[in-house]
Amino acid sequence: MISALYPSWIVARREVRDQFRDWRIIFPIVGLTLVFPFIMNWTARQMLDFTADYGATIIADRMVPFLLMIVGFFPISVSLVIALESFVGEKERSSIEPLLNTPMQDWQLYLGKLVSSTIPLLFSSYLGMTVYLVGLVMNKVVLPEFEILAQVFVLTTVQALMMVAGAVVVSTQATSVRAANLLSSFIVIPSAFLIQWESLTMFWGDKSTLWWVVATVVVVTILLVRVGVAHFQREELLGNEIDVLKVRWMWRVFTRAFRGNARSVGEWYRRILGATLKRLTLPIAMTLLVLVLGTMIGSSMVDRFPLLISEEQIENLDENLTQLLSVNMVFSAGAIPLIFWQNFRVLLLALIVGIFSFGVLGVLPVMATMAVGGYLVTLLSLNGIPALNVLMILLPHGVIEIPAAVLATAAVLQMGAVLATPTPGKTFGEVWLEALADWAKVMVGIVIPMLVVAALIEVLVTPRIALMVFG
Repeated sequence: MISALYPSWIVARREVRDQFRDWRIIFPIVGLTLVFPFIMNWTARQMLDFTADYGATIIADRMVPFLLMIVGFFPISVSLVIALESFVGEKERSSIEPLLNTPMQDWQLYLGKLVSSTIPLLFSSYLGMTVYLVGLVMNKVVLPEFEILAQVFVLTTVQALMMVAGAVVVSTQATSVRAANLLSSFIVIPSAFLIQWESLTMFWGDKSTLWWVVATVVVVTILLVRVGVAHFQREELLGNEIDVLKVRWMWRVFTRAFRGNARSVGEWYRRILGATLKRLTLPIAMTLLVLVLGTMIGSSMVDRFPLLISEEQIENLDENLTQLLSVNMVFSAGAIPLIFWQNFRVLLLALIVGIFSFGVLGVLPVMATMAVGGYLVTLLSLNGIPALNVLMILLPHGVIEIPAAVLATAAVLQMGAVLATPTPGKTFGEVWLEALADWAKVMVGIVIPMLVVAALIEVLVTPRIALMVFG
């Protein structure tokens, strides 16, 4: 294995040496990286002085590691252009042909470029964070505890690897540096959103959640590297000169994958959709495991976020619920499309976030829903309301909604797995369209009809059961 990696190391060493010889690369990496930490040091000092005057020192304490994370992210976003032009840049400069003519395998060449693009980014990021910490010590600012510092350094490292892996994938698929730079927004913007969410978690002081974020980013990074290796073909890299938006071709690929060769609706359900469902066996099992985990997490949150209900509120619960349901049942027909749309857009959100994370984050909406359900059932049980009564309200429509959500989420997981699997003879676009067609099959053939039935039950049946239970 080590001998197989040696050609990749030769490519990486050559690339890194050339990068650190070019002053146009060294100046922004070192110059901007050294200036920005001083600005953050000044900001931290001002925040500490301001909050000390009002006794809100906890805000400043949480601000110090947050600024450290920003200092680490800033040079990564600036230096990402190195990864973006790793392949397409050399193609434009007509210097990639000798490299592609080497006897190296495709994965060795790709891995060498990936490593060479990662080293300058991590160097600039670590340099900036080191200067920032030294400045804090010189300004006699108390450093955060070791676990927080370790989390920030680990988060910065895995995020840099994730962004580089995504940028190299973009570089192999783009036909010009200009196109690669424009496509980089699909890397930088989600990473910026991730930084914002991490900052909220950091200000909240939830250290365990940050470690879960690290694990998630590691999984996404591995999938990104896998996607790049699976779909990198040096012949295709040389052959693509310009990308044209072929809407008709895209529609043909999608419809061919969606319909298959079925000649009737019954045959489509029996053969085409049946074959798709067979491929979802493992993703369905994984989704069910996530649902159980989400329910357990929601139940455990009751101890952390307890909510006591007074005896008077419990005594009036039956009456208030009866009045509420009796009034709303008059207008129940109008609630059916609203409930359907609420459930459908959650599954649509799972698809969107799953596309950007290769299915990893696609489980979060359903997992969060089950966590809320587990929290609600456990909370009401602890306040004297039998869990069976609560389940009798949730299960009539839940027995249909939950399997529908499981199938839709499993289709998103399958999409990520397909994209990370080598498919000789097919382009990345073809694989993505066919995977999207599989998701559409499951949604149109099973999930959407189930959501319609679930909405009908939730409006017409569930309120009556609730009236019998609490009335």
